[in-house]
Amino acid sequence: MSSHAQQAQTLVEALPYIQKFTGKTIVVKYGGNAMISEDLRKAVMSDIILLNLVGIRVVVVHGGGPEISDMLRRLDHESRFVDGLRYTDETTMDVVLSVLCGKVNKNLVAQINRLGGQAIGLCGMDGQLFQAECLNEKYGLVGKITGVNPEPVENALMTGYIPVVSTVAQGMDAETAYNINADTAAAKLAEALHAEKLILLTDVRGLLQDPHDEETLIHELHTYEVPELVAKGVISGGMIPKMQCCVDAIAAGVERVHILDGRIPHSILIELLSDRGIGTMLKRED
Repeated sequence: MSSHAQQAQTLVEALPYIQKFTGKTIVVKYGGNAMISEDLRKAVMSDIILLNLVGIRVVVVHGGGPEISDMLRRLDHESRFVDGLRYTDETTMDVVLSVLCGKVNKNLVAQINRLGGQAIGLCGMDGQLFQAECLNEKYGLVGKITGVNPEPVENALMTGYIPVVSTVAQGMDAETAYNINADTAAAKLAEALHAEKLILLTDVRGLLQDPHDEETLIHELHTYEVPELVAKGVISGGMIPKMQCCVDAIAAGVERVHILDGRIPHSILIELLSDRGIGTMLKRED
């Protein structure tokens, strides 16, 4: 098939998916290598702009672990992790606010705008978008989300903007901001927006039957299968909380959750607008 015919075929294949998702909300949790590599970042932002232009309501939720660690290093302040979560003291929280809500958020907004999109940056304190209380004192100022007010995001979507949300929360039990896990924040926001899909960009192919073999990708998974896979050790380590927030999102009404490899350029478009999905899709019982 000639390259022109292939291009035409790709567009024809995308049409039913565009028709299916136009007007629907998709939440993308953006992080990992896709955030660090300039080329991958451009590919992700282009995907998001394209989806927005065909009428899909796209919301970007981001963390910024490497940038936070980098700034703490520059300040000679130790990064400490407890049970895989960053211990957040007051100095760390100040850095999280300035790096996450400032530098990282505004850089992403600027990049989308430069590529021809219309983005607007929001942080979890804007309009009390994310409300939280202390998760456990052993983690410091790490929050557990107690409420979500999706109105600021809805308003941005209604006026045609792509909302870019940084994951800090307004403290409801103390006069502080809280650092919150980006996967959890994305899942909770997807629930509150009644999103059709939640996409988690990661640095792995998806969920693997054998974590050392990328050819053992599990393409589809029902939520009821998750506990058994945890028991067998197929889902382990950092994948356990990630899968748990996927399961919670589906239980709360999100139609599908996709765990995608952010290292593959345009993985979002390939997953959403073509017949061949490339990650792990989690769904409820049929």
